[in-house]
Amino acid sequence: MPYVSANLRLLFCPLKPTLSFPLFISKPYPKPKPFSLFTLLASSKRQRNVPYRDSLNLSRRNNSTFREHKGRGKEVPMEETAEDSGGSSSFGFNKRRAEGRDKSDRPKKNPQLKERKLNPTNTIAYVQILGTGMDTQDTSPSVLLFFDKQRFIFNAGEGLQRFCTEHKIKLSKIDHIFFSRVCSETAGGLPGLLLTLAGMGEEGYSVKVWGSSDLDFLVGAMKSFIPHATMVHTQSFGSAPDSDVAANMPAPNKVADPIVLVKDEVVKISAILLQPHSSEPSHIKPGEMSVLYICELPELMGKFDPEKAASLGLKAGPKYRELQHGTSVKSDRLDIMVHPSDVMGPPVPGPIVFLVDCPTESHVQELLSIECLHGYHTDVSGHQTENSKMVNCVIHLSPASVVSSPNYQNWMKKFGSAQHIMAGHEKKNIEVPILKSSARIAARLNYLCPQFFPAPGFWPLQHLNYSASDAIASSEGPTLKICESISAENLLKFTLRPYSQLGLDRSHIPTLIDQSQVIDELHSEIPEIADAAEHVRRFWHGLKESREALTSSKNNEVMIEEPWFSENTLPSCLENIRRDDLEIVLLGTGSSQPSKYRNVSSVYINLYSNGSLLLDCGEGTLGQLKRRYGVDGADNAIRNLKCVWISHIHADHHTGLARVLALRRDLLRGVPHEPLLVIGPRQLKRYLDAYQRLEDLDMQFLDCRSTTEASWDTFESIKESNYDGSSPESQIHLNVNYESTQDINGTLFARGSRMQSYWRQPDNPVDHSAVYPFLNRLKKVLREAGLEALISFPVVHCPQAFGIVLKAAERLNSVGKVIPGWKIVYSGDTRPCPELVDASHGATVLIHEATFEDGLVEEAVARNHSTTKEAIEVGNSAGAYRIILTHFSQRYPKIPVFDETHMHKTCIAFDMMSINIADLPVLPKVLPYLKLLFRNEMTVDESDDFMDALGALVEK
Repeated sequence: MPYVSANLRLLFCPLKPTLSFPLFISKPYPKPKPFSLFTLLASSKRQRNVPYRDSLNLSRRNNSTFREHKGRGKEVPMEETAEDSGGSSSFGFNKRRAEGRDKSDRPKKNPQLKERKLNPTNTIAYVQILGTGMDTQDTSPSVLLFFDKQRFIFNAGEGLQRFCTEHKIKLSKIDHIFFSRVCSETAGGLPGLLLTLAGMGEEGYSVKVWGSSDLDFLVGAMKSFIPHATMVHTQSFGSAPDSDVAANMPAPNKVADPIVLVKDEVVKISAILLQPHSSEPSHIKPGEMSVLYICELPELMGKFDPEKAASLGLKAGPKYRELQHGTSVKSDRLDIMVHPSDVMGPPVPGPIVFLVDCPTESHVQELLSIECLHGYHTDVSGHQTENSKMVNCVIHLSPASVVSSPNYQNWMKKFGSAQHIMAGHEKKNIEVPILKSSARIAARLNYLCPQFFPAPGFWPLQHLNYSASDAIASSEGPTLKICESISAENLLKFTLRPYSQLGLDRSHIPTLIDQSQVIDELHSEIPEIADAAEHVRRFWHGLKESREALTSSKNNEVMIEEPWFSENTLPSCLENIRRDDLEIVLLGTGSSQPSKYRNVSSVYINLYSNGSLLLDCGEGTLGQLKRRYGVDGADNAIRNLKCVWISHIHADHHTGLARVLALRRDLLRGVPHEPLLVIGPRQLKRYLDAYQRLEDLDMQFLDCRSTTEASWDTFESIKESNYDGSSPESQIHLNVNYESTQDINGTLFARGSRMQSYWRQPDNPVDHSAVYPFLNRLKKVLREAGLEALISFPVVHCPQAFGIVLKAAERLNSVGKVIPGWKIVYSGDTRPCPELVDASHGATVLIHEATFEDGLVEEAVARNHSTTKEAIEVGNSAGAYRIILTHFSQRYPKIPVFDETHMHKTCIAFDMMSINIADLPVLPKVLPYLKLLFRNEMTVDESDDFMDALGALVEK
C-alpha cells in the first residue's frame, strides 16, 4: 500500500461544503456528510448509480407553469417542467433567455463619442507595442498610441482583450481603433474588445473603427452576439466604388494621397492605401488592402524669453501668457506690437510615427511608388531636405520575409535617423510567453502531472534549427545593414512627449520566465508538492487498480484507497485501447471572456492519423493550439481538421473561428483539398458570410439542425430510397422539428410547448435537397475520421443552442472480438435537461459546463447555466464513465469551488489539459492533488461582480 507522508495529510482535508439548491428532486435529499476522497467511508458501501429516471427524474414535460425566481435582485420569469407521474420533479430555467426575449428587459443605451479636453503642451505621449501573437505568431501585434486624455489602438488581433487584462492596460479612453488590414489576423479580437467597451459604465462606451474596407456589414453581423452594436461607428476609406460608406468619405485627389482621418489639438492621423501592385483591381479582396498610417504630433512653441520681452517694453503679467499662446500684444512702454516670434525660442518639431503593413512583395511595389512620402525622405547623406519633415519612428508590421527584401530595406533607408521597430513575426519571440500568468500555471501543472499537462510546444532558441541572427531577418534574399533597427519586444515604448525623453523606453518590457525558478517558488510555497508529484507519477507506473481500505497504522502512516474503482469498472470500449486513438485537449475552459488564467471555450478532439475536430472555437483558440503543440505542430493540426462544430452564437464560443479558417486556407493554398465543414447555429452563417466579404474562409456551412438524430434518420431513409435531389418534384422540405420522423411530443421542445417557440422558426424549413450534399460529405468525413456518428441535440441556454455526441466506430481486437466505439458528449452551455441526459447515456466521457458553484443555483437558473453538482448529477444519471467539468465563471480565477464528495469520477478542466483516452481510469485520482496545488487560491476573484456583469453582457 502506498505511503503518504505527513506533509501530504493536508491534501486529504475536505473542502468546506457549499450550500446547494437541487432543482431535480425525486426523493428527499439526505444531508451529505463531508468527508475526504480518501476516508474509510469511501471504501465501504458507496451508493451505486441509480437509473436515470430514479436519480434526476428529468421527466418529459406535459404542461408547464411559471414561477418567479430572483437572481441578482431582479425578478426573472422561470419555467419548470410539470410534475411527472410521481409528482415531484422540477426543472428550472430562464424561459425568456432561452427564447432570446430577455433583450427587452435590458436598459436602453445610447453611448456617444466622448468629448475630451486636450492639452497639446502638457501631455505624455508614446507608442507602445502590445505583443499579442508575438509568441504564437497567430495574429498581428497591436500598437497603442497613448495620450493623457485619449488612446488609439492600431489592430485588434485575437487575444488583445486577454492581453490587456494580463498587463493591466486600461481601455477606458480608447476612442478610435484602426486596422492596417481588415482580416482575421488583424481584426479577430474586435468582438471581444467591443464587448469590453460595451460593459463600461452605465451608458456603455462608444468607439469609432477605421479600416480600408467596408466594416458596416461585419459589425452589423456582430449584432447577433454583441449587444448595443450601434455604439460602433464604422468609418471606411478605400472601399469599393459602390460602397455607401465610401461615398461619405472625402475623395483624395489621387489614390496615393494621404487621407486625414483624425485631426485635433494633440495629433493628426492620416492613411495611405496600399494594394497589391500587379493585381487586377476587380480581383482584390478587401482584406488584401493594407494601410500605411502617419501619426503627426503638432509642433510646440519654443521657450519664452522674459529678457527679450522686457527689452521690448513689456511688463510681466497677462501679456506674457498671451504671447505664449500665440497672440500678438502691444508693448507697455514702446509704441510697437510684440509678436510671439519676437520673444519665443525656435519651435520644437512635432514627432512623427509611421505604421507600415506590407504583407507581400507586391504591396512593396506600391509602397515604392507613393510620391507623397517624398516630403518625409532625407537626402543621400541622411540630412533633411528643405521643407521635409523628420520621421522619428517607423513601426513595421510587415513579415520578416518582406522586410528582408532589398527593395523594402532601401525604402527604409530613405528615413535617415528614424528608429525602425520590426514588429512582424520573428522566430526568436516564440520563447518569450506573452501571457506570463497562464504560462506560470502551466509550468506548475506540468510539474505535478506531465501526463495530463504536457510541456508547452515552445522551446528555447538553442533547441531550434536556426541561430539568433537568423531570427532577426529571414534567410530569403540578401540582408542589408539597417541603421537604428531593432526587433520589437512586448510593451516596448517609444516616447514622443515630453520631447526631452524622445526615444526608446525598455523599462516596461517584462522579464523572461525561467521555468526552474517557477518550480523553485512552488517548492517553497508548497513543500509537500514534491511528494504529491511522486504519487501522481505512480499512477502511470504500476499502481494497481484495487480497492484498499484507508487505514492508519500505529506509526501514524496514512494509507490511500481509490474509491472510484469500487463502482466504475472499465467500459468495454476501453478494452485494449491504443494511445493513438483519441486525445481530448481542453484549449479554453473559462466562460464569458478570457482571463489571465483561462481562455474561452474550445475543445480539440485529436484523432491522430485520422485527423481532428474542434468543438467550439472561442477567441484565441489558434493561439492556444500553438501554445500546446508549437507553431509547426499547430499548423499540422489545422491542416488535418475534419470539421468544426459550434454550440451556439455567444461570442465566447465562436469568435476564434475566422482566424482558424483563414490559416487553414493559407496552409492548403496550392494543395488539392475541400472546404472545411463548419457546423453551427444558423445565426453563425451571417457572421461568417460577412467575414467572407473581407477574405475567403474556404468553408462550407451546415446548420446544427441538419445534424440532429432525426435529420440523420431522414437522410438515411432518403438515401436508401435513392433520392438524389436532382428534380424539382423530388425535393423534400424537412421541417426543423422533424415531426414526420421523430415523436417529439414528449420532449422539452414538443409542438405546442412554450419552449418550441425558439426551436421552431415558422416558414423556415430545412431544404433537404440543399442539405443532402453536405450531409453526404459529412458522412464521408466522419468515416475517414473513424467516427460512426456526429449528432447535435438541443439544449436549454439561448435560441438555437446545442450539445453534441461523437461516437467512434466499432473495432476488432486481436482475436476478432468486436469492441464498441467510445462515445464523447459535449454539453455546450445549458441548464440540465432531458435531451442532454438522454444523449449522454452510456457516454465514455461527458464534457459538461459547470459555470457556477453549488451555492449559486439562482444565478445558474437566471443565466441558463449549470452548477458543479448539477453537471455531475447529469453524468451520474446518464451512466457516464468520466465527467470533465469546464466553462467556469471567471470569478474563479484559477480553480473553481467544488464539493469533493461528488467528484468520484469527475475532474476539473484546466487550459491545455490533454487527456488521452487510455488514461481515463486515473483521471479522477489527480483531482485532490490539483486541490493541493491551488490550496491557497480556491477563492472567488475580488472582481467577480464585474465579471458577472460582463458575463451577462457577453451572453445577451
